[in-house]
Amino acid sequence: MPQLPPLPQIRQQVARALAEDVGSGDLTASLLPAQAQAVGEVWCRESAVLCGSAWFNEVFHQLDPATAVAWQVHDGERVAAESLLCTVRGSARTLLTGERTALNLLQTLSATATTAARYAAAVATTEVTLLDTRKTIPGLRLAQKYAVACGGCHNHRVGLYDAILIKENHIIAAGSIAAALQCAFSTHPGVEVEIEVENLEELQQALQAGAKRILLDNFSLEQLRQAVAINQRRARLEASGSLSLEQLPAIAATGVDDISIGALTKHLTAIDLSMRFTINPDRPGNSHTSSIQHVNLPPSKP
Repeated sequence: MPQLPPLPQIRQQVARALAEDVGSGDLTASLLPAQAQAVGEVWCRESAVLCGSAWFNEVFHQLDPATAVAWQVHDGERVAAESLLCTVRGSARTLLTGERTALNLLQTLSATATTAARYAAAVATTEVTLLDTRKTIPGLRLAQKYAVACGGCHNHRVGLYDAILIKENHIIAAGSIAAALQCAFSTHPGVEVEIEVENLEELQQALQAGAKRILLDNFSLEQLRQAVAINQRRARLEASGSLSLEQLPAIAATGVDDISIGALTKHLTAIDLSMRFTINPDRPGNSHTSSIQHVNLPPSKP
């Protein structure tokens, strides 16, 4: 099972999301009697890979720790359309106030996991590793990288602080591929260093300078095959550059080690979820159920 981000990170992300939506207070929920209780059922309206239960739980915990959430499925599990995901029980005001924020987080992270699962399936019979990128929704990087792992793909560097990726402008500033690599090796010993190359000549330069991880940017299939032959397993090779789902099997067949895909975290359509409420469910003779359906928009892209 993929490792959840640290709990303080989840708490911070949820607190920011609630502050954005609730502000000084939920005016509409205040119209309900303070003592009213409710049960909410969260349904998934399409096939998906679930992700985000910890964020969903944290929304209601921050609003009212007495709220109880009972999950029927777990992160990383695939669910069929019209599946019950969980049941939420507590104050009616709390459930209505937290509903939108909780569903927003759940639908976005489930979309990331579902997309990752689709890409992973395309190369399931190969040895290539599919990697995410830094093209994430601002404020949700660790959450989305967790979702990528739930979907069966893998994480590249988290940010600018945990690994070095030397790109075209870095090389220009340093003066050459060799100079950029030497500076990286000497300035940050022990840190993983990767360098981006745009053609076979630059690949040769990177190998001669001691590169152990090389990103092949926008190489054709033939160029990728040539790069693998030139490399002779001296460095780990990563293919990248606006790659589509349909291209993945052919790229994997060239023999590269990794494929990095920005679409895992930025080309998303939120999973269609809805929450159905029963108000005062324990009142004798009460059979009233309200259904609130949601038109879910894709999350904003960075």
